[in-house]
Amino acid sequence: METYIIVSEKTWNKKLIEKLSKQLEANWVLIDNKKSFTIEHVNQVAPKLIFVPHWSYYIPEEIFENYECVVFHETDLPFGRGGSPIQNLIERGYQETKISALKVTKDIDAGDIYLKRSLSLHGTAEEIFIRINNEVEMMILEIIKSKRTPIPQKGEPTFFKRRKPAQSNIDSLISVEQIYDYIRMLDAEGYPNAFIETDKFRFEFSRASLKSNESIVADVRIIKK
Repeated sequence: METYIIVSEKTWNKKLIEKLSKQLEANWVLIDNKKSFTIEHVNQVAPKLIFVPHWSYYIPEEIFENYECVVFHETDLPFGRGGSPIQNLIERGYQETKISALKVTKDIDAGDIYLKRSLSLHGTAEEIFIRINNEVEMMILEIIKSKRTPIPQKGEPTFFKRRKPAQSNIDSLISVEQIYDYIRMLDAEGYPNAFIETDKFRFEFSRASLKSNESIVADVRIIKK
């Protein structure tokens, strides 16, 4: 029986193994923390393939040089290499994108492409990630069953920068639509919520709803500084 590793620290990815095991008989192993993603641990598992749906850290070179690793990136590569793809796309006004499954190499998001799937960018970041999870499940199965060989990326690459927590400040935004997009694109586990600050308080926003009269209804968490 073949062994496959799923690498993700996000809770919405943890159901992947349960869902995949119902569709493909294999030994599925989850790595959900940085300390466990070492060459020593991977050698013990000896996987056929390593799939990385969502990971915020560099993948150790000794792992991807010795094992075939497949990472999933939410842009139509080579467009949008780099960090925070969902947030960078929404901030730029995109309403849809592609999920690219690619082979991990030394250069970030530069590896050969196995396949791509379309993805809507509507809804909160958490809702988008759940949709990504469903697509990634199907992509993993297709890569395994078809024994697909990746092909080089085509076109001139463009790059995104990983967003910093301070960029979640909505104080300088000038339209209701921009504020709504900021709130929803940061509304997920592990992301710094959109916020504004006064001298004494910080106001963090989530669960935004855009109304027809150009207003927003949202939950607000008020934190004393």
